[in-house]
Amino acid sequence: MVRIALTLLLAAMLSACGFQLRGAVSATGLPADWRQLYLETNSPNSEFTRELRSRFAANGIEWVDRKEAAYILQVQPERFSQRNVSLTSEARAAEFELTLQTQFTVRALDGAVAMETSEAMVTKQMENDPSNVVGKAEEVRILQAEMRSELAQQILRRIGFHAAAQ
Repeated sequence: MVRIALTLLLAAMLSACGFQLRGAVSATGLPADWRQLYLETNSPNSEFTRELRSRFAANGIEWVDRKEAAYILQVQPERFSQRNVSLTSEARAAEFELTLQTQFTVRALDGAVAMETSEAMVTKQMENDPSNVVGKAEEVRILQAEMRSELAQQILRRIGFHAAAQ
């Protein structure tokens, strides 16, 4: 009986303080016209565009035809870069910095800028093992997928904050 009471008390305290899981953004706080967007991009079949669509849809945003949307999300293609952060004694890369970035703008259907052009960027570091080239290439691929997800989440949060502030 005491365990049940403590569990209920803990659940009530967590919900009262506004706790929610990291990355959980809800479209319910957005005005109704911000919940239906049209996505405009130069690379509609890219992995990033697919991630962006699914991340927004999972958070209550509905992708509609251009004529039905009040706002158009214009997203530039992602740009991925990799640079050496440190070298080994044999002058080989010991650590990499991976960066994924894009620019996005939100426009009203009439073409007016609803949200100025912003740049979203995710950076990660990884260690390199020069003797395991295949394994490190796979690790880079996995990190890129994680970074795409984080980039899409970052864009969603920024649009959510902007729409809520209006």
